[in-house]
Amino acid sequence: MKREIKKAEGKLGILLPGMGAVATTLIAGVLASRKGLSKPIGSLTQMGTIRLGKRTDKRNPLIKDFVSLANLDDVVFGGWDLFTDNAYETANKAGVLEKSDIEPLKDELIKIKPMTAVYDHKYLVNLTPNNIKEGPTKMDLAQQLMADIENFKKENNCSRIVVLWCASTEVYSAQTDVHATVESLEEGLRNNDPNISPSMIYAYAAVKLGYPYINGAPNLSCDVPAMVELSHRTNTPIMGKDFKSGQTLMKTILAPGLRARLIGLDGWFSTNILGNRDGEVLDDPGSFKSKEVSKSGVLHDILEPELFPELYGNTYHKIRIEYYPPRGDFKESWDCLDIFGWMNYKMQIKINFSCRDSILAAPLALDLALFIDLAKRADMRGVQEWLSFYCKSPQTAQGLPAQNDVFKQLEKLENTLRYLKGEDLITHLGLDYYENELFA
Repeated sequence: MKREIKKAEGKLGILLPGMGAVATTLIAGVLASRKGLSKPIGSLTQMGTIRLGKRTDKRNPLIKDFVSLANLDDVVFGGWDLFTDNAYETANKAGVLEKSDIEPLKDELIKIKPMTAVYDHKYLVNLTPNNIKEGPTKMDLAQQLMADIENFKKENNCSRIVVLWCASTEVYSAQTDVHATVESLEEGLRNNDPNISPSMIYAYAAVKLGYPYINGAPNLSCDVPAMVELSHRTNTPIMGKDFKSGQTLMKTILAPGLRARLIGLDGWFSTNILGNRDGEVLDDPGSFKSKEVSKSGVLHDILEPELFPELYGNTYHKIRIEYYPPRGDFKESWDCLDIFGWMNYKMQIKINFSCRDSILAAPLALDLALFIDLAKRADMRGVQEWLSFYCKSPQTAQGLPAQNDVFKQLEKLENTLRYLKGEDLITHLGLDYYENELFA
């Protein structure tokens, strides 16, 4: 049955808490695509196709032609940052893009200026901001954010808003009683509860207003019972967390292959270096722990050691992230896998991945914003697990194990789009092609 989906009419405002390297790379890429200066490579919403029906039907439309998505010409960017630099200045300082790619976009980038941001030194210790909000309580800060959102929507004549966290990783924190219900969270906001982080204040402000929220970092944000409850009350889709862009993407591509062929894994050692602002933030042990927890769960979820103790029950998984300023946004990772196969013979796999962190993350951010806007228009609310394709640590219903196999995640995403449009789901069984031969 086809689901009723409102058309993507009018402008879509994409508001970004954190207008650093990832955000400005996203903005510049969209502007360049509008001008015909580049292609949106890596974006499923812009370049991806989807199979409909049988293989023999040869129906493979572009996803953006199959479902109603916001057109890039209708997207308006804004956001908040701890520093006063406009998008043009930040793009130059970030060092991700070449000057020759930034200059044609200067007039538009320079107009995108960050609003004052919510800051708490407890959650981000390695930065010294100069563009922060002041208020007596965290609830007051949330109300300031809500006013920012509504003012941006009005000033830019937007019909819809999405809030997408692109800021740095906050210090690790665990759920407490303040996160249990909407009422306890709101009381905590009024009483300045120390367990409510800045990212959670952004999430509350967006969801309270009924605007979709996405967490692109590994810290606790919308993945607490109170926020899920609020998202249902306001009919708002939410999703997180942590963009799956570099080393973890490689893990979710390779690990399913080992699992499918039942190749044993003694250990997986991962290390990487990066020198951008994220690297500086992750140099703090508290922030690193948030990232470590997010990255560590991937292998366990894919390999299922409980089902295969002889193959994966004793796998040693080690993760290291080192801040190395000379590299800037150029991340380099090394992985060493000690595997074993038939008759317990030992083997190794080694991966050296040199990548540009923000170049890989930008198309994910775009897709998440456009797809969660689709979810809102389709009257979907709460956790949008079908978008787990883009996340290192996918948010799921309470007690439901995450699915981290990137191929199964893509299948889930595509089948959700088929479901929304009333198309047959694809299981890849394929027996119907051979029925006369197999069952004659």
